[in-house]
Amino acid sequence: MKKSILENHPTLAKEIDKVAEVAGYLWQKGWAERNGGNITINITEIVDDEIRALPGIGPKTAFGMKLPQLKGTYFFCKGTNRRMRDLARWPMENGSVIRILDDCQNYEIIADNLVKPTSELSSHLAMHNYLLSKGSNYRAVIHTHPIDLVAMSHYKPFLEKDVLTNLLWSMIPETRAFCPKGLGIISYQMPSSVRLAEETVKGLAEYDVVLWEKHGVCAVGPDVLEAFDQIDVLSKAAQIYLTARSMGFVPDGMTSDSLDELKEAFNL
Repeated sequence: MKKSILENHPTLAKEIDKVAEVAGYLWQKGWAERNGGNITINITEIVDDEIRALPGIGPKTAFGMKLPQLKGTYFFCKGTNRRMRDLARWPMENGSVIRILDDCQNYEIIADNLVKPTSELSSHLAMHNYLLSKGSNYRAVIHTHPIDLVAMSHYKPFLEKDVLTNLLWSMIPETRAFCPKGLGIISYQMPSSVRLAEETVKGLAEYDVVLWEKHGVCAVGPDVLEAFDQIDVLSKAAQIYLTARSMGFVPDGMTSDSLDELKEAFNL
């Protein structure tokens, strides 16, 4: 029987368990229809010599960009056309560990199986490259399809800078406290395109969570659970707003003074 990369690597196994946990949450919330959504985590810091010595098990594959910060880095990636609900149960059968090659333009799969990474790999790797360039401790990227936030992206006034941020902050104090940078807006771009990757990286200069117009949400964080938490908080605020509207009224929201008070209280 083939040995898994997780054997004798408990720290890596723990991180993959977190991915599986979050994948289950995304499916349960209805944010991951069919093969929708993607997760990548930078595992370079927990890779040892045994893993570095593993040969590629598939062809060297270009990801469409040159990303110099990623030389010799390692990632766990959800597989393309793989379902989040399956990733939750069998992460190593529905994802793979990849190594970025020294040319910073190609990757190879090293474990456990020949599962091609997410179709949004260029966007994910561009975000990881940006985070490394800034010395960030963020190692996780999630892309998912929260119904409420995607619905709000179909209304043009909400796509103006920080309109949704301020609206969602005002719905419940936790949003201001736990998503302090708010929600960036990325205008519609072709899924999986280099242009989408470039625009998303621009958004990360200000935000930890960005909304891809008519598509979904991308979040970054120190680990996959913290990235998920920010989307979850924003989604709750959106649900409060949409529930009030469905009841026939526009919610008042917290005042700017109340929001400033939260900013001071939480050193935001």
